[in-house]
Amino acid sequence: MALLLKSANVVTVCKELLLTYGPGGETPDFFDHDALVVDCSRLKGDGACFNLQFLQQTLIECRLHPIGIRGANATLLQLAQQLGWLQVSDELVRTKSSVAVRPPAQRTVEVVKEVVREVVREVPGPTTLIVDKPVRSGQKIYARGGDLVLLAMVNQGGEVIADGHIHVYAPLRGKAMAGASGNTQARIFSICLEPELISIAGVYRTSEHALPTSIQGQAAQVRLSTDGQEKLLFEALVS
Repeated sequence: MALLLKSANVVTVCKELLLTYGPGGETPDFFDHDALVVDCSRLKGDGACFNLQFLQQTLIECRLHPIGIRGANATLLQLAQQLGWLQVSDELVRTKSSVAVRPPAQRTVEVVKEVVREVVREVPGPTTLIVDKPVRSGQKIYARGGDLVLLAMVNQGGEVIADGHIHVYAPLRGKAMAGASGNTQARIFSICLEPELISIAGVYRTSEHALPTSIQGQAAQVRLSTDGQEKLLFEALVS
């Protein structure tokens, strides 16, 4: 992931980042200590310079981990190296998601949201995808052709999809869609079932229809009925 700076006014940039992603911002848990490269290639003039240490502290408060810099002049590069950052080549940054930070009047934060929230992970071929980090709001994970195993929480606004089964060994509070390619034998398992939406082979149920008290928030499985009525069945898992 890269932070593309289009303004050397780092005070304003940091203020907008904190308003959205800081501890008291709109979405303080949006990032999960993700590695980040600071891209200075759009800053005009060799004299462009700013307080890099202040920017680093702000990024850390936003749960981002700056590890490198690119497109920097000699002064910025020296400051970055003193902070332990790496000098990153253009080719490496192009393979990563870029987070564009525009001048203050151009709504920097909105660009950041759109770039990050469209990330989709796919697994080619019949296999099992294991995810050991929480699925945050706006994230989508798709196990193509196989099962999906999640070892951490699926938060509200997150989506988990699999052509096979879905196993969630944590609270399931987002959207879960098993049998996405039409597999009516697929099932969904969770140790704490509290979904916004649950679906198997296109048959779905939303949180507008409350689950039975014996199922809500409990360990349970979801499957399709075998009587041809295409009805979702919710069954408690008894240890």
